[in-house]
Amino acid sequence: MNKIVLSEILDIAQYEKARAGFRRRNIELKKNRRLHNGPMVTFVFENHDTILYQIQEMMRAERIVNDDAIQREIDTYNQLLPGGNELAATMFIELPDAARIREEITKFYGVNTGDVTYFQIGNERLPGVFDAGQSDDRRISAVQYVRFRFNDAQREEFASGANPVRLVINHPNYRHDTIIAGAIREELTKDFL
Repeated sequence: MNKIVLSEILDIAQYEKARAGFRRRNIELKKNRRLHNGPMVTFVFENHDTILYQIQEMMRAERIVNDDAIQREIDTYNQLLPGGNELAATMFIELPDAARIREEITKFYGVNTGDVTYFQIGNERLPGVFDAGQSDDRRISAVQYVRFRFNDAQREEFASGANPVRLVINHPNYRHDTIIAGAIREELTKDFL
């Protein structure tokens, strides 16, 4: 997938003028890139356009105007893009009771490992590869970054639609799986092109 480059970035004034259109396109795009897995976990599969939008929003929020600072944001966010034969997602653990977040989040320790969160394609498991530093023995972040790496045959099987594909979380405190089908599967297949 093509990385974001500095020449794509609108300055803050240009972005303010174009923001409504950017936002509308991003909302529409994410309809087929967002996958709910049970009542408390959502995956948003990232691509060039979703990451570009995040960079533009960060520049706007933080009032970043210096090219070196913008390039640092680009470099950071580019790491979230999938590589060849990968799907990459931001996983959100959504805890609705703000008063109990600290207590509830501890129930998710270990969810960010490949033996717990994975794709199931036919009889094969593709473990989630989570970015380091998002948890330790005392805490886990409610936002996780995960990649699913495919070999060529698995990629073709995903793209063909021949077998069901499930996104599975098999954690002692949270067991849910979701079939990836229809428009979502078609949209994610584009990430392999």
